[in-house]
Amino acid sequence: MSRGLVIGESLIDIVGSLEHVGGSPFNVAVGLARLGHEVDLLTHIGADSYGRRIAEHANKAGVQLVPGSVSATRTPTARVTVDENGSAHYVFDLEWRLSGTPEVAPPLVVHTGSIAAVHEPGCLAVAALIDAYRVSATVTFDPNVRPALIVDRDLARARIDHLLERSDVVKVSEEDLRWIDPDRPPEMVARSWLASGPSIVAVTMAERGAFALCAGGEVRVPARPVRVVDTVGAGDAFMAGLIDALWTMGLLGADRRGELRRIGAEALTDALRAATLSSALTVARAGAELPDRAAVDAAVFQAD
Repeated sequence: MSRGLVIGESLIDIVGSLEHVGGSPFNVAVGLARLGHEVDLLTHIGADSYGRRIAEHANKAGVQLVPGSVSATRTPTARVTVDENGSAHYVFDLEWRLSGTPEVAPPLVVHTGSIAAVHEPGCLAVAALIDAYRVSATVTFDPNVRPALIVDRDLARARIDHLLERSDVVKVSEEDLRWIDPDRPPEMVARSWLASGPSIVAVTMAERGAFALCAGGEVRVPARPVRVVDTVGAGDAFMAGLIDALWTMGLLGADRRGELRRIGAEALTDALRAATLSSALTVARAGAELPDRAAVDAAVFQAD
């Protein structure tokens, strides 16, 4: 087992007159592939021009589309507006469906999140697949909430809770925590999430950096100074950077679950720094252009 599997939506982000390939899980898959990992992507796109563009982008990055991913009547889109602070807001046109069992070998790590985690009918298949794959794989999860698509808030939160309990590594933004549980401070919610099952809960706080909780305690890292072009893909880049760091440390795979649960403060801090760097490199460019290994290594060299 040396491959990762990402399950989730792929779409075209339309920002004014510009169009970018995106979708939170898709971005994570591309980010991992650009960092040198072998990745399969189970998604739902059409055999139209947008779908072909997504498939070509995935192939160029080194991501392998799982058979059956090109089955939608049309490829999803998201119209994006960016405010004066660089924050992105989305209006979606999509459907999310999955059928059958992916024709892939048991993965080392399986990632999901965002629309795929809560949008019917595909979210039901996602939950079943996570249950099946966690026997062999580390499960990583990013709720990446899209309120515009959520009709039943309580049901969405119940589905997020279900995946939380089955996840090993969770990344969530402070903004998402405030939507999921507006009655408690984000730090308190994160602690309750850690108690529900994950080994790591990492929380991003935009320009204030990030913190993470594990059995050994809490660590924090500052945001890296950078001129923000837009924040599209920032959280996905953080997620890819975090998975990559844990992969490099040899902490992924179900047989390493015990070691992951015992991760120390120093190792977790290193992982957060790597994730923060990946995010910083992404927000400095337009669209979800996650960095490759060469860009990450160059940034680390300059920092040293």
